[in-house]
Amino acid sequence: MSVLNGKGIRLSDRDLDFLVETVSPEVTDKPRLKQIIREDKDFRNTFIGHEKVFRRLTDDDEVFLKISPTLFFEILLRKTANDLEEVSYTVEKTSTMRIPVFDTKDVVELLAKESLLGYLADMLSSFTKIESYAISFRVKKGIWKKIRFNNLDIFSLMNFCEVVEDEYRLGFYKRIADICLFILGIFPDYAERDYRYPFSGEVRPQIRGRLRISPVDYEKEGRKFYKLAAEHQSAKELELSGVFWALHGNFQRATKPLNFIAEHYLQYKRHKLFG
Repeated sequence: MSVLNGKGIRLSDRDLDFLVETVSPEVTDKPRLKQIIREDKDFRNTFIGHEKVFRRLTDDDEVFLKISPTLFFEILLRKTANDLEEVSYTVEKTSTMRIPVFDTKDVVELLAKESLLGYLADMLSSFTKIESYAISFRVKKGIWKKIRFNNLDIFSLMNFCEVVEDEYRLGFYKRIADICLFILGIFPDYAERDYRYPFSGEVRPQIRGRLRISPVDYEKEGRKFYKLAAEHQSAKELELSGVFWALHGNFQRATKPLNFIAEHYLQYKRHKLFG
C-alpha cells in the first residue's frame, strides 16, 4: 500500500501535455511552458484551475487515457474550492432530510492547504483500482496462516493492524481512515442504506459473516485511524503528520468537498469510475 509523500503531487509528462494543449495550444515553446508549470507552484495551480481544463475534463469521456487519476481529482477539488466560494452553505443529509450548514468558508480554507488537497486527490485516485493482497502470519510456532483481502476490506485491515509489526502499520492506518472518508464523501448514500432501511429508518439486522457499521461509526473510526497515522513515526519522516492531524480534527468537514464532487461532477459516473 503506497503512502503519498507530503511534498505533494508531481505531474507526469502526459499530464503536462494535457494541460498545455488545453489552455495554451498556440504556444510554440511547449517544453519551456511545461518547465514553468513544474517549477512555479502558483502558476501550476492557476493552470490546473483554468476553466478550459475543467470543461475538457467533463466533456471528454476518455479523459483517463490522457491524464493520471490524481490530476483528474486535483482538477475537481480545485473546481470545488472555487465553486464553494460562490455559495453560502453545504448540505448534510440524513435518512429523512437535507440540512443546510453555513460552513463553506471553513471548507474552502481546508482545501487551501495545498498538502491536504494533494493528499485528497491522491487518496481518491487510489480507489479507482481495488487491489488484492495475501498476507501470511504465524499463528504459533510452526503454524502459519494466509489471509487474502482487498484494500477496500476495512474489517480485514483493522484485524491486520493487530498482527503486523509497528513499522508496517502506517499503511494500514492510512487506508482504513481513507476508506471511511471515501465512503462518507463519495458514497454517503451507500453508508446510510447499508446500515438502515431507507423508508422505515430501522437499523438492518446483522447478517452472520457480514459486518456493517453505521455512518457515525465510519466517522468515529476515520478520526481514530487518522490520529494513529499522525502519531506514527513513519508519518513524520514522510512529512504527512500535519495532513493526518488536519483530517483527524476536520473529518466531517473533509467529507464536504467530496460530497460536492459526487453530487455535482460525478453523479451517475461514480460507480463506473470507482468500479
